[in-house]
Amino acid sequence: MMQKLYPTHFKLNYQYREYHFIEEDLKHSEPKQPNESRVNLSKIHSSDNILGLILTLHISFAMSARKTALFMRLVFGVNISGQTVLNYAEAAAHYCHKFNMKNKGPIDDILAGDETYIKIKGEHYFVWFFISSKSRKITAYHISDGRDTEPAITAILEAIRTARKDQQITLITDGNPSYGAAKHYINIEHPKYNNRKDEYKLELINVIGLQNLDKVSTDNRVFKQIIERLNRTYKQNSKALAGFNTLNGAISLTTLFVTHYNFLRPHMTLNYKVPIPISSLNDCNTIQEKWLKILSLAA
Repeated sequence: MMQKLYPTHFKLNYQYREYHFIEEDLKHSEPKQPNESRVNLSKIHSSDNILGLILTLHISFAMSARKTALFMRLVFGVNISGQTVLNYAEAAAHYCHKFNMKNKGPIDDILAGDETYIKIKGEHYFVWFFISSKSRKITAYHISDGRDTEPAITAILEAIRTARKDQQITLITDGNPSYGAAKHYINIEHPKYNNRKDEYKLELINVIGLQNLDKVSTDNRVFKQIIERLNRTYKQNSKALAGFNTLNGAISLTTLFVTHYNFLRPHMTLNYKVPIPISSLNDCNTIQEKWLKILSLAA
């Protein structure tokens, strides 16, 4: 059972009581297994091309499930329902999550992090993102029902999972004290960092407010803006849903969004390249072909 944490503020440092977490508390969000989902992709009646088109319209072009089904019916003559679109997306998300985790690769020395809220059955939940400052790859995506220390630790641990052993990582976040608590836990308690020398401990910089009122905010505002742009892009992609009906639906769409963002979406700041180039996708001429290739590589 987790013991509550009570922060004591002193000169921008935080001290905490003893941490008690079990491994399951720090498990990164992931979609349901195929045998737990409504649909198994290996048993669907639609062709691979239809599946690729559905993912392209629903995820890459951010159409709602109902609008995707309407488009498929009116343009391609494929009669499917909005629920079928959601079922296919949830089934695909399991494989895309495996692909995301396996192909994240190295991370930058500076990671920007933030949490943005979504609604699931009318209740507020939070999506925690971390993004590499140069490569622009999303390095962590985690959904929780609160903004406390536990999900902050989970998101950070995934964000730094592929860091080099001697890599000095700096996290740029807002003033949410959960990030400070998470940093202390990882540096002091977690085996990935607690035996490191001080120069390789995690560092945390808070950029607070909308104006640069101090040197810290002035020097690091650009990193905060990167994560804020990511949040806006995510919100825009999920806006058509007007909230989620299930937690797994939210996790699945977020997973597929990250797949699209990291591997399929050209970024202007990267000279219209993707954050994580995958050579196996170079021979694919269309987005739907790339979706199908990712699913085949992850299966």
